[in-house]
Amino acid sequence: MAALSDNARGALLMMASMAAFTLNDTLIKQAGASLPLMQILVMRGVVASAAIGALGWATGAFRARPSRRDGWLIAGRSLCEVGAAYFFLTALMNMPLANVTALLQTLPLTLTLAGALILGEHVGWRRWSAVAAGFAGMLLIVRPGTAGFDAWSLYALVAVLFVTARDLLVRRMSAGLPSVLVTFAASVAVTVFAGLATLGQGWAPVDGREATLVLGAAVLVSLAYLLSVLVMRVGEVSAVAPFRYTGLIWALVLGWLVFGDWPRPATLVGAGLIAAGGLVTLWREGRRRRTVPVRSPVR
Repeated sequence: MAALSDNARGALLMMASMAAFTLNDTLIKQAGASLPLMQILVMRGVVASAAIGALGWATGAFRARPSRRDGWLIAGRSLCEVGAAYFFLTALMNMPLANVTALLQTLPLTLTLAGALILGEHVGWRRWSAVAAGFAGMLLIVRPGTAGFDAWSLYALVAVLFVTARDLLVRRMSAGLPSVLVTFAASVAVTVFAGLATLGQGWAPVDGREATLVLGAAVLVSLAYLLSVLVMRVGEVSAVAPFRYTGLIWALVLGWLVFGDWPRPATLVGAGLIAAGGLVTLWREGRRRRTVPVRSPVR
């Protein structure tokens, strides 16, 4: 059998990464039915930080000496990761898995918008049209001003803003900065934040099922981060990035099988618009990168 191309391997790694992230979200949502969110984040964070730290040690990532500028960027990105984790997981605890996952998929659109408005990047009419379609899909899911409006959707949208800011900071990092080092700093920051938040709450007792759920989530999120690092090293971004939307399929299936949730038709249409807008945006971005080479911010 012929060997897989780099793009095919990259696509498989991206799909595996999205599956791991979505399975992690599923386990966290299950554990959240009986454990406080901050306690879950501490438990997961200790295991995940240890795993990511071991990976960083094995790959020599910790031998890097970031510049002062990169140090500030890492700190800012870590704070954004804290905000994203809090708002996304709070939304996840109170919304159907597919809904919150679909809203998170607006990220390529918000990055395009932020790149144009903040960084002054050129955006053609096709990408503007894709952004508009994606945001129309977002409104179908959130449904502001209607009886079906869910205020928790705003938490998911705030999480998207934090992730957008996080990724804009990554774009400004030096090309040689190891991504594992950046990820480790963010994981530790989230764990410390959650630990401080639990000081005034106390800890709930943890039984075997809950411990298994949190441990499984920690293993999965560590695996997802590892796969996401490998994705950036294999294949062309324009060919691999669209497979991030397989996370929506996982969220639909797991939401139905585990929680008995199936989105309304308007939500499905909205998710479709978001995915279509994101795919067009990624495709146009890929064409732009082929004509104007852009240096990757982290390896």
